[in-house]
Amino acid sequence: MDVTVVLPARNEVEGLQRTLPALRAALPGAEVIVVDDGSTDATAEVAAAHGARVLANPYAMGNGAAIKRGARAAGGEVIVFMDADGQHDPACIAQLLAKLGEGFDMAVGARGRDGQANAGRGLANALYNRLASWMTGHEVLDLTSGFRAVRADRFREFLHLLPNGFSYPTTSTMAFFRSAYPVAYVPVPVARRLGTSSHIRPLKDGIRFLLIIFKIATLYSPVKLFAPAALAFFLTGLGYYAWTFFHDHRFTNMSMLLFSASVIVFLIGLVSEQITALTYRRDA
Repeated sequence: MDVTVVLPARNEVEGLQRTLPALRAALPGAEVIVVDDGSTDATAEVAAAHGARVLANPYAMGNGAAIKRGARAAGGEVIVFMDADGQHDPACIAQLLAKLGEGFDMAVGARGRDGQANAGRGLANALYNRLASWMTGHEVLDLTSGFRAVRADRFREFLHLLPNGFSYPTTSTMAFFRSAYPVAYVPVPVARRLGTSSHIRPLKDGIRFLLIIFKIATLYSPVKLFAPAALAFFLTGLGYYAWTFFHDHRFTNMSMLLFSASVIVFLIGLVSEQITALTYRRDA
């Protein structure tokens, strides 16, 4: 396959010094693009010294923004995304490409429990995986893995959906499932990262990751999110009405409010479903 490897990098000198030689050994003929996301060290120089094509952002735009820029510049029919911090083994790329050869449009390197940054992240990712599996009806082994191979034309269809931050894997995976593009998972080992500590900020990005739960639902099928909420309002209103009827023999304003909320939430879900369907039109 004609392959382009895209590595978003911010202050990743140590990681690139290990990753790029191993990448050249695993895929000697591949185009390698390093997107320097506003680094303050010699990331760009190290990447260029190892023969990579460097795209430099004048300031830090975010991991997702680097992914989008690299995807637009990639010349290969297949794009492999991987971290530049040394965690991903380039030798595993062959397994991802083999899945594409079997007819899949995206192959994701799935981390095990040992590959999670910490217990909190592991628990959050497990929750995301279960929610995504329920939404899509397919087993999702690692929703947030940044190590993946995709068909370039398929991936570029969803660039307008991808955020500039850290949740591009979630968005792209759910977009592929929504569009009926087959996705495969390949178990891969993950090494300890090199260089500076992770750029993820626990408090700010922790809140952002919680919002991913709602984004998963709205990206795939909003009705599956809004319908249970509407049912909860309806059952609460029905229960409250039953209680007030037997005790006070009357229909209260609170019951009416809960019944109205259930109808409104359900209708919002229907409208959101139509908007989501328009989002995934190829000519949208």
